[in-house]
Amino acid sequence: MKVVIVAGTPGSGKTSVMIHAIKNLQDLGLRAAVVKVDCLWTEDDARIRRLGVPVRVGLARDMCPDHYSIYNTEEMISWAGSQGADVLLNETAGLCLRCAPYPDRALAVCVIDVTSGPNTPLKIGPLLTTADVVVATKGDLVSQAEREVFRERIVEVNPGCRIVEANGLTGKGSRELADLIKDSSDIEDEMLLRHNPPLAVCTLCTGELRVSKKHHRGVLRHLDGFTEYVGE
Repeated sequence: MKVVIVAGTPGSGKTSVMIHAIKNLQDLGLRAAVVKVDCLWTEDDARIRRLGVPVRVGLARDMCPDHYSIYNTEEMISWAGSQGADVLLNETAGLCLRCAPYPDRALAVCVIDVTSGPNTPLKIGPLLTTADVVVATKGDLVSQAEREVFRERIVEVNPGCRIVEANGLTGKGSRELADLIKDSSDIEDEMLLRHNPPLAVCTLCTGELRVSKKHHRGVLRHLDGFTEYVGE
């Protein structure tokens, strides 16, 4: 199975870009499953279900949604496998620009809004700098010069990434993104995070990089909403 983490700034068009990419994945003969992670509420799952793909929602509530996604990765993969999926797409809310929700074997996709300002890429940490693919949206709302400056800022902080200019309304760039997903590597049993998350109240925050839930202590919330404290 391939795993794709779709993260990025709020309002950047993550869900719309992902929906168009799913349509292209279906044209390529790949079966997708989606886990949508948000904070308090979402109705995006209804939009995604119209594509005929299985969808599961996880609400992080008072926890960092990226942390929540990381330690539930194993459960998400197991669920996607039970759905017969070739590709698991995990869209995470991405509220913390300092977070790095990407396992090393997953395809890391950061969606960022060009209208947020030409220097925005310089203000985002591992969410952008450790991504494999940076999807720049809403470029039709700014000038060519502004788009070029924005692109240069992305390259400045992440010179090895693939930049895709996309439009969540028309679907521009979605086939290119789908091709990158198709060509990405399959996951392995053990995955490590690419970068340590910021400090908080669980072992992720103290530098634990192993993805499996069995390695984590502290306050943990499961996909079904059950919260527990693990440890002394």
